[in-house]
Amino acid sequence: MKFLFLKILSFFYGAIVSFRNELFNLKILPSHEFDIPVISIGNITVGGTGKTPHTEYIANLLKKSFKVATLSRGYKRKTRGFNLVEPTSKVSQVGDEPLQIKNKFNELTVAVDANRVRGIKQLLELPNKPDVILLDDAFQHRYVTAGINILLTDYNRLITTDSLLPYGRLRESASNKSRATIIIVTKCPAELKPIDERIITKELEIRPYQDLFFSKIEYGPLLPVFDKDVKSATIELIEGLAVLLVTGIANSAPLKSYLTHDTHDIQEINFPDHHQYTAKDIEKVKTRFESITTSNKIIITTEKDMIRLRDMDALPDAIRKNLYYIPLTISFLNNAGKDFDRKILNYVRKNKSNFDFYTKSNRF
Repeated sequence: MKFLFLKILSFFYGAIVSFRNELFNLKILPSHEFDIPVISIGNITVGGTGKTPHTEYIANLLKKSFKVATLSRGYKRKTRGFNLVEPTSKVSQVGDEPLQIKNKFNELTVAVDANRVRGIKQLLELPNKPDVILLDDAFQHRYVTAGINILLTDYNRLITTDSLLPYGRLRESASNKSRATIIIVTKCPAELKPIDERIITKELEIRPYQDLFFSKIEYGPLLPVFDKDVKSATIELIEGLAVLLVTGIANSAPLKSYLTHDTHDIQEINFPDHHQYTAKDIEKVKTRFESITTSNKIIITTEKDMIRLRDMDALPDAIRKNLYYIPLTISFLNNAGKDFDRKILNYVRKNKSNFDFYTKSNRF
């Protein structure tokens, strides 16, 4: 009975989303196109598909030749309107993911604004305006027409095998993948068989104007959250240790699986995605950590959680001294990274030239 009720709700939810999309298709709702290169990275799924590491990958690719800005809504921040992100910003002001990007790439202009049209206009009014703008989590934000729309879908749960909310995790019908210029299947196993690629390609019904890529997660070395004098540890450091894994992300299973290769003594405390840690949560972590009888133990968290945890006032020494995080990046399978890079760079070069010409023309 419960499943039937959820399916009925999903039907009505889908009807509302479809109606909204049709308003955009008929141009009743406006979609703004800008002369500056704009790349959107997003998904149509509730939960993590790897938007931030893919955004960071593109930012790192472009920053060598262009002035890059990223714009997101700043999920769960307590401020409103347009805000520039600084390394000293708080999670409550700008959100965890924008702050993570700014801390990793200080030379980037990182901004938050729920109204992406207004946010882009504000970025273009800056004295040092960007050459290209990356819209984080904006596939469904159709008020902006991006030059490249990148849609991410998790290998472990393709959008074509999922259902609409609340019965499933889709925020809109999988058929709307047709708006994507590039589709990336994320979180793939390191060795993906050619036959599996062909099956997924057929399942996603890739269109002639679309490009399909497969990416995997790459975990970096353990890094201390607070004691920067401690050298980064390799993952082998975990061997023989007891690990308390503390996460506030959509799915901690891949990280736990990775850690299990080096130690089977792992305890977990899982919080919801983008969880804002409280003093009560910290006390729970401290109590659990102290209950581990061996002295050979550490606490491991994610990079996104690290951003939130380091904002906490008066973390107990037992946590500060033993808290590590694992940064992650992505890489493309089958040496497809060069092809992906070329498509992104060619688009930005071509459209930056148009933007420069437009800007100069308006000076006269």
